[in-house]
Amino acid sequence: MGHKATNTKTQIKLLKSRGLELDYEEKKIKEFLLDIGYYRLGFYWHHFQIDNKHNFIANSKLSDVIALYYLDVDLRRILLKYLNRIEIHFKTKVIYYVSNKFKDLPAWYSNDTVVQNAFIHSTPYKKSMLNRVYTPDFINNNKTLKKHHFENPNDTYAPAWKALEFFTFGVLLNLFKKIRDKDIKKRITESMGILNPNKFENLMSNVVLIRNICSHGDVLYDFRTPRGLSVVPGIDFEGSDRNSLNACIKVIAYLLEHISVNRKDEFISDLDKLLKINVVNETIEKIISNQIKYK
Repeated sequence: MGHKATNTKTQIKLLKSRGLELDYEEKKIKEFLLDIGYYRLGFYWHHFQIDNKHNFIANSKLSDVIALYYLDVDLRRILLKYLNRIEIHFKTKVIYYVSNKFKDLPAWYSNDTVVQNAFIHSTPYKKSMLNRVYTPDFINNNKTLKKHHFENPNDTYAPAWKALEFFTFGVLLNLFKKIRDKDIKKRITESMGILNPNKFENLMSNVVLIRNICSHGDVLYDFRTPRGLSVVPGIDFEGSDRNSLNACIKVIAYLLEHISVNRKDEFISDLDKLLKINVVNETIEKIISNQIKYK
């Protein structure tokens, strides 16, 4: 399509010429193109394309592309709900264990005897935290933080149990990685069912990646981890598959089980219901099996 904007009429013509079966009325097709967008739908119909000229595999249908799109939307919705639970639980454990270990350092997250300088002087921390969240101007303009911030007017930073509420999941994990006390780190990971902190960091890094995909509305169904997920007793990966979305789902279920067995059961039930609805479509069933690898 080059780099010039095109209207729905031209977009429909292109899709037809490339062999996509447009099995909707034209009005409905235009509705999809103006609602979801040609470019975003491209992230899904590329799965149905046979070459780099964007020609489609024989018998490819727009209805299957739309079904895949909405499967992805629903997957993100379900995962985000339970990933938020993991994030909050992890944050609570970090705050609780480290703050009780260093009771005389309530703002331990900014102290280089507790946390490595590599974190304290990192760009995300300085830009997102020091220069925004903890400056007096920000505090004075933020009623929630101002209300709960200074108990002592001489304090430079809020105590960890207040400040870390403003940390993103990614910054929180980076903070955890840079905590100097290995015993405290092990106590935190053991409380979440993983004995080895290095393996915990590997697994949680991928959980954060998926959380970000879900939050930003990116494509999820064909997710592959940058490197293999760590092997942990209790997580039963399918054969050698430690990279697919299904492998990550197993990690999420394992972490949820150590937070609440009921939440883990709800998570699996929600996924099963969604996928049961979608496997009636043979094309989508193959994608679930081959791309997501969900059994």
